[in-house]
Amino acid sequence: MGPALILLYALSLLAAAALGREAEAGRALLEGAQAALPFAMQLAGGLCLWSGVTELLERAGASALLSRLLSPALRRLFPRGADDPETLSALSENVSANLLGLGNAATPAGIRAAKGLKRLGGRDELCLLVVLNTASIQLFPAGAGSLRAALGAASPFDIVPAVWFSSACSLLAGLGAAALLRRLWR
Repeated sequence: MGPALILLYALSLLAAAALGREAEAGRALLEGAQAALPFAMQLAGGLCLWSGVTELLERAGASALLSRLLSPALRRLFPRGADDPETLSALSENVSANLLGLGNAATPAGIRAAKGLKRLGGRDELCLLVVLNTASIQLFPAGAGSLRAALGAASPFDIVPAVWFSSACSLLAGLGAAALLRRLWR
């Protein structure tokens, strides 16, 4: 548990005590804890299902195909990184895993790519990598869909077009800001 969360709990308990609502706060705390387990199990079930589907896609070669398709764009965005085959491979793997909704698989590749870019002196390219990972464009947002299903949404994946649009907008805004700041700082 992080310090911010501990502080939030402490402030909540102090506020409840100051308002004379300790019993209500205790009851709410216990009810929340009791509801957390079934919710977590529902969420875990959906995430396991989609992790299995994405693992099948990865084993079927979808990730490798995506890497090959993304290579020309990544060479333009990361010219220094493209000079090093290991870094380019890590970049391709990272972006492909994010597109397939494999956030956990994208992290190690992103770390390898960041280390490679740092070694190559690609500070601007390192910022672009952070932008790409923050925008996290996903072809299939399994995590969000699983969360919506666990909360009882009738059609958990009806958000896909909105996810595509909003993440594309955030990616374009991030790339534009990076390009603008690169010009201003030179």
